[in-house]
Amino acid sequence: MKLLPQIQVEGGAEWLARTATQCLIDEARLSPKPGLVDSRGSGAHHDLSLALMERSAHSLTPTFQALAQQSWQRPADIALRQTVGRLGREGERQMMAATEGVNTHRGAIWALGLLVSAVAMLGGDASARAVANAAARLATLPDDAAPKVFSKGLRATHRYRVPGAREEAQQAFPHVMQRALPQLRLSRLNGSSEAQARLDALMAIMTTLTDTCVLSRAGMEGLDAMQDGARAVLNAGGCATPAGQLALAKLDRQMLALNASPGGAADLLAATLFLDRVETPNSKH
Repeated sequence: MKLLPQIQVEGGAEWLARTATQCLIDEARLSPKPGLVDSRGSGAHHDLSLALMERSAHSLTPTFQALAQQSWQRPADIALRQTVGRLGREGERQMMAATEGVNTHRGAIWALGLLVSAVAMLGGDASARAVANAAARLATLPDDAAPKVFSKGLRATHRYRVPGAREEAQQAFPHVMQRALPQLRLSRLNGSSEAQARLDALMAIMTTLTDTCVLSRAGMEGLDAMQDGARAVLNAGGCATPAGQLALAKLDRQMLALNASPGGAADLLAATLFLDRVETPNSKH
């Protein structure tokens, strides 16, 4: 993302905030997603809707812009980590106010907030790999002001002894970099529609992610069903093929029956779309 010097910080921060917000909206609207809110309905959720997800996404634009402004061309150090943490928590409060207390995008604030900050740290012009690595450097630093209470996701990582969103970021987003982004671009090259390519990217994440949202709601049974079902979609040729579409519909039925929603995978899909756009800002995608 090359920016003219005179508009670098303000223009870059505004572009990053707008792009991050749009990626959250694009993820929410993408259909049909197994167990998740999409343009068809609320999936396995009773307290969420597409309109609520979009309102939540828009409420986070000022947070993303502040993160970009505060991180612009700064090194990964404790001071920046604490600033990012503080802005993220303020964003979470704004999100909860906009949604009347419903947790719509807490995980996405962590993932996208780090990635927005990382692009800004690199001056707004970097490869997806460089951005993921910069985000990892930031994520590994301590934030003494972080709340000590356990979220549902953290409780699941401890109960099942699996990595969660924190480890994903600290390891430079392997599910995004090694699975989703390559799958997104491969599916496009193979002639899939943009929606089909994005669904394939989601499936690529779901094949191996220990999604703590699924674990919290449906335990290991739900996680196994998610991973096996996502593999079946890709093994059938992906969402552009009739067999892949049948496998996707089957996975959707399973997730709904188990009351399981792969929210962690959805957050990482939004992160994937963001990194794709950062690396190719003028593309039609």
